[in-house]
Amino acid sequence: MPATDYQGLSASISRSILSLRRDQIHSMEPTHEASGHDLELEAFQRQVADRFLDLSSVGSDDLLSLSWIRKLLDSFLCCQEEFRVILFNNRSQVYKAPLDRLINDFFERSVKALDLCNAIRDGIEQIREWKKLIEIVLCALDNRRILGEGQFRRAKKALIDLALSMLDERESTAALAHRNRSFGRQNAASSRDHRNFGHFRSLSWSVSRSWSAARQLQAIGNNLAAPKANEIVATNGIAVAVYTMNSILLFVMWALVAAIPCQDRGLQVHFSIPRQFSWAVPILSLHERVLEESRKRDRRNACGLLREIYQMDKCTKALAEMADSVQFPLTEEKEAEVRLRVQELGKVCEVIKEALDPLERQVRDVFHRIVHSRTEGLDSLGRVNHND
Repeated sequence: MPATDYQGLSASISRSILSLRRDQIHSMEPTHEASGHDLELEAFQRQVADRFLDLSSVGSDDLLSLSWIRKLLDSFLCCQEEFRVILFNNRSQVYKAPLDRLINDFFERSVKALDLCNAIRDGIEQIREWKKLIEIVLCALDNRRILGEGQFRRAKKALIDLALSMLDERESTAALAHRNRSFGRQNAASSRDHRNFGHFRSLSWSVSRSWSAARQLQAIGNNLAAPKANEIVATNGIAVAVYTMNSILLFVMWALVAAIPCQDRGLQVHFSIPRQFSWAVPILSLHERVLEESRKRDRRNACGLLREIYQMDKCTKALAEMADSVQFPLTEEKEAEVRLRVQELGKVCEVIKEALDPLERQVRDVFHRIVHSRTEGLDSLGRVNHND
């Protein structure tokens, strides 16, 4: 929904939840009860805004890095827990109309994120395989070794395998053939390797070959709209918290798909968040910055926008070009250049080694937190219906 469609609601949304509740309850409820409830909801909005302001304050070198992605998932898990507490503290209202519909809608969107978590974990496993190939290159061109033809042949083979593996499936066969020619491989051999890699990929995914991350994101974002003023009043402000959590879920899943290799990546998800929400500006700013990264010439066909993938690709391409043109014996200047590139690649490999396992655990935590939250919610709904 375009932001202009919210103009009629802007006054209501920009007013605090506390004011909306005052309009509703006047003097009918004890002031301290209303204040406690409203302050809890407003604190949630403020904490969400603070977290995403922090995430949006990073420079371009840190955006979409492994450390930034981990921080994003930490923020999501904290928001999810705070939202769960809000629902628990207001469990007597949560399953009454119209809030029951909004909560069920949130659970349905959350379930759609589970497949994305599985696909992202597959992507992490793929990065782990790339790391193994990088380690072969680093071992072959180790600083303690004399660099000869045998070492370069071994490194070159690993670089070819890595380049094939990093090719995004949207890249054309012509681009594949061109890249293999740059490595000095014959076309028949490159075709055989590409077929083998395709077979490997079909076995590696925990989602079906027809599954699409882009379609899954669109399903999460379908019909996601800010609550109307009457919904905010009718739900004592909880509708705003539900919309906030829906928006966070969509953005976090979208950012993961943007950064990590996964099947049928697509970033064509429309974010339309009214700027009256305190957390809207940092999220919309991050969305635009990620899109800008994806539009850069050297990132358009990337299999993931993760900063470390870009650094890995840049370093390995430079080494591959050297491997194609190197002549033996190496001059001191050429050897120093190779050593420098190997050192840069080693730093990237070390970052990946340290951050990948914790990242995978976080993705697993997100998966289980979503499952637990939905199960807890459905159990509560069942008890309420049984009592009725």
